[in-house]
Amino acid sequence: MKKEQIAAQLYTVRDLLQNESDIRKSLKKIKALGYDSVQISGMAYIDEKVCKSILDENGLICCATHENGEVILDEPYKIIDRLKKLDCKYTAFPHPGNIPTNNHEEVQNLVERFNKAGEIYAQNGIILTYHNHHNEFRKINGRLILDMLYEDTDPKFLQGELDTYWVQFGGGSCVEYIKKLYNRLPLLHLKDYIVTENNQVTFAEIGEGNLNWQAIIKEAEKVGCKWFIVEQDTCNKDPFDSLKISLEYLVNNFC
Repeated sequence: MKKEQIAAQLYTVRDLLQNESDIRKSLKKIKALGYDSVQISGMAYIDEKVCKSILDENGLICCATHENGEVILDEPYKIIDRLKKLDCKYTAFPHPGNIPTNNHEEVQNLVERFNKAGEIYAQNGIILTYHNHHNEFRKINGRLILDMLYEDTDPKFLQGELDTYWVQFGGGSCVEYIKKLYNRLPLLHLKDYIVTENNQVTFAEIGEGNLNWQAIIKEAEKVGCKWFIVEQDTCNKDPFDSLKISLEYLVNNFC
């Protein structure tokens, strides 16, 4: 892993991205921490040209975005236009939300929608990925929903944005799921998983929890991961400090 492959997921600092002024301040701080790339998510909408200008001013690139799931599926050209303006190649379907996945037929309907929309993205030079949580580790007719989504879609039209915390939370193996996505995992969300003194599980800075980062990073490199994206859904300190701790751990141990 090279340092320039490490990105900050802006969802980590979402509360500080709710207007253009704060976006400017926050992106400047992220660059000062040592990040060269960000994934746009949880940020107040600003015109893409303005956003790109702010990124350029700070020497940052947008490696990927999260977009509204329904818009991704129903209005792909709207997302394509947005990503082209941001000079970005990857977007991720963040969560099924109100799209039902309660039975085999509903999951297969989502599969068909991914294949249909994903083909449009691929034809326009954009790669659609899927971001998992723990709910995809529920079985339907003996198969995990996450397996159905990956195995039943065309790899050309849907690739992976695996989330290490949620794989662990769902009872899966991060390393084994990375292996399953050989040549299909351009994006990897790095989140550590910790058990607190109150015996509660929660998010932690990379290296502060109990995930096997040596094995995870090694396997991700093998399968061709392009972007290693640091995200922390909740932080017990200033989220910028959390991003700094995670980046320093990754750089000191893997770059």
